[in-house]
Amino acid sequence: MEFKLDSKFIESIEEYSKLLNKEPSIIIKEALEDYFAKVEKELLESNLEKESALTTFSYDEFWDGVDL
Repeated sequence: MEFKLDSKFIESIEEYSKLLNKEPSIIIKEALEDYFAKVEKELLESNLEKESALTTFSYDEFWDGVDL
């Protein structure tokens, strides 16, 4: 697998590495973990919205016309 980053990103990673006293690979790993957590949360929220859109009937609307 090969990744290509703009020189601007590389410079930023190097600067943060110095400021935070962390290896660049750790900074990248942490950034990706945060990104994946954010995306996962957005996907879960989106799925919940879709799911709730399917179940918008009130109790009376749902059971209206059902003979028990």
